[in-house]
Amino acid sequence: MKRRVQAGFTLIELMIVVAIIGILAAIAIPQYQNYVTRAKWQDNISRVATLKTAMAECSQNSGGDMTACDTLAELQTTVGYPGLPTGGQLGAAITFTAISTSSAAFVITGSSAVGVSGGLCTVTVTGTVDATAITWNYATGGAGGCSKAVTGY
Repeated sequence: MKRRVQAGFTLIELMIVVAIIGILAAIAIPQYQNYVTRAKWQDNISRVATLKTAMAECSQNSGGDMTACDTLAELQTTVGYPGLPTGGQLGAAITFTAISTSSAAFVITGSSAVGVSGGLCTVTVTGTVDATAITWNYATGGAGGCSKAVTGY
C-alpha cells in the first residue's frame, strides 16, 4: 500500500493563519495610528520648548514676578534672545494665552489633522511659578477620543 505524500496545506490551516494575521492587524493598526498622532503632537510640544525656557528665564530675572512676561512681545523684550519664537513661528496650532502673576499658561490646540478624528484636541500647559523655578503641568481635553494615548500628555 502506497502512502500519499501531502502536497500542500489544508484549508483549515490556511484559515487559522489568516485569522491570526487578522487579529494581529486589528491590534497593530490602531496602535500605529496613535503612535503617528503622538509624534505630530510631539512636534507641537517641541516648538513650545523655547517658549518655556524663555518664561523660566524671565521668571528668574524678575524674581518670580510674571507681570513683565505676560505677552510674547514682553518676553522677547525681557529675555531678548533670537531663539524665542514669535506668534507665526509657533505655528497655527499653538496659541499663547495671558499669564497671571501666579502662573504661566499657554494652550496648544490641534485640529483633526494633528489630533483625533471627530474633533479638536487641546493640551493645556500650565506653569506654577515660585521664586526659583516653574513647574510645568499638562492637561488634555477636547472632543471625544482625546486622551493621553492620543496626545502623549
